[in-house]
Amino acid sequence: MKKIYLSFVLLTVLFQSCNTTPEETNPLEQLAKEYVKTGLLIGQYDPDFVDAYYGPDNLKPAPAEYDSFPKEMLLHKVIGLQSGFQEFIKNSSDEIEVQRANYILAQLIAAEERIRIVAGETSDFDEESKKLFGVSAPNFEESHFQEIINDLENTLPGSGSLKDRFATLSQQFVIPPARLDTVLRAAIAEARNQTKLHYPIPENESFNLEYVGDKAWSGYNWYKGNYTSLIQINTDFPISIERVIDVGSHESYPGHHVYNMLLEENLYNEKGYIETSLYPLFSPQSLIAEGSANYGIQLAFPEEEKIAFCKETLLPLAGLDTTGITAYFKALESVSKLNYAGNEVARGILNGNMTDDEGIEFLIKYGFYSPDKAKQRIAFTRKYRSYVINYNYGKDLIAQYIDGRADTNEGRWKAFGELLSKQVLPLRLINE
Repeated sequence: MKKIYLSFVLLTVLFQSCNTTPEETNPLEQLAKEYVKTGLLIGQYDPDFVDAYYGPDNLKPAPAEYDSFPKEMLLHKVIGLQSGFQEFIKNSSDEIEVQRANYILAQLIAAEERIRIVAGETSDFDEESKKLFGVSAPNFEESHFQEIINDLENTLPGSGSLKDRFATLSQQFVIPPARLDTVLRAAIAEARNQTKLHYPIPENESFNLEYVGDKAWSGYNWYKGNYTSLIQINTDFPISIERVIDVGSHESYPGHHVYNMLLEENLYNEKGYIETSLYPLFSPQSLIAEGSANYGIQLAFPEEEKIAFCKETLLPLAGLDTTGITAYFKALESVSKLNYAGNEVARGILNGNMTDDEGIEFLIKYGFYSPDKAKQRIAFTRKYRSYVINYNYGKDLIAQYIDGRADTNEGRWKAFGELLSKQVLPLRLINE
C-alpha cells in the first residue's frame, strides 16, 4: 500500500511540474505544499492541531467532508507523504534539501501520532512525547522534589509551614487587577527594548493584547503572519509580578512573537520555505518554541536587572511595596527547580498510574501549587498531554545548546537568534 501511494505521490509531482516555473518543478517544493495541505486538513478535524498558518489561501482545504474524525483517511495521507519524503531523502544529494526534508518528515511523524491520539490510540507518556516532540524528558522520583523542598527551608526562614511562608511572601507581589494592563505593557515594552538591541525588528510588527478567562493555560500567542500576533492573558488567577515578566516575555519578546517573526522573515519570505507558514502545535517545533520562549526570559531580564526593573518600574506602577522583592526572586529561583513535578503528574496520569486527585495532591505537595492552580494544571494535562515537557525540558535543552556556544550575554543573544531562524530538530540540541 505504501509503495502504491508513493508512486501516486511521485506521479502527481511529475504531472504538476508541467508548464510550471523551475521552483515549482522541484519535487521537494511539491511535497512541502502537500505537507501544508495535509496539515490544514488535519486542522479541520482537530481544532488544536494548527497553531498558526499564514500561507496562501489556495492551500487551504475545501469544507469538511466528514462528520466524524476521519482517522483512516488522514493516516493514509500522512503515511503516504512520509514515504514520499523518505524516497526524496534517499535519492537527493543536496545536503540542504535533505535537512529540510528530514525536518518536515519529523513533523509528519508527529502528525501521525497526533491523529492516533485524537482517534483514541494512545501510547505511554515517553513514547508519545518522543513521537510528537522528538525527545522524552527525564524521570524524577519523589525524593528529588523532597530534597529541593528541604533546601527551601533555608531560603525561606520564619514560622509556619514552608508553603504558608512562600504564599505569604508571594501575596505581597500580586498585581491589583486594575493595574495589570499598565504593568504588563510596561514589562512587554522593556522586553521589546532589550530584544531590539540585538535583533532588527520589522517596522510593521505589532501585537494585540487581550485578557481572557476559563483557559487551561496562563498565556497564549496566536501568530497571524506579517509580523503580527494576538497575545491572550488568562486572568482566572491572581497574577504576581514575576508572572508579568515571564508571561509577557514568553509570549512576546524574545519569545513566541519574535520566534515566529524570525521564521517568517528568514525562511518563508527570504527562502520561500512554504512549510514554515504552517505551525502544527503537536510537533518537534513546539519544543523549540516553548523551550526558547522560556530561555528568552533570562536573556531579556537577567536576575539582577530583573530585580532592579521591578523595584524601579513595575512595582511602583502596580502600587506595591518593593520590600522583600530580592528574597522573593531568590525563593522563586529555588521553587522553579520543582517544575518537573508537572511532568511526573502528566506521566502518571497518561500512563494510568495516577488519578486526577492524586495528581492534584502531588502538585500541591511537590510543586507548590495552590489547589485551584493544581486543578488547572490537571486540565492542561488532559487537554495537551505530553506537551508539558516542552516548557522545562525544552528550556533545559535550549540552555545547554546556547550556553555551550557562548559565554557572554552578547554571544548568547547571537546564538539564540541563529537558532530561532532555522529549522532545528530537538535531537540536534542533544547531539551537538
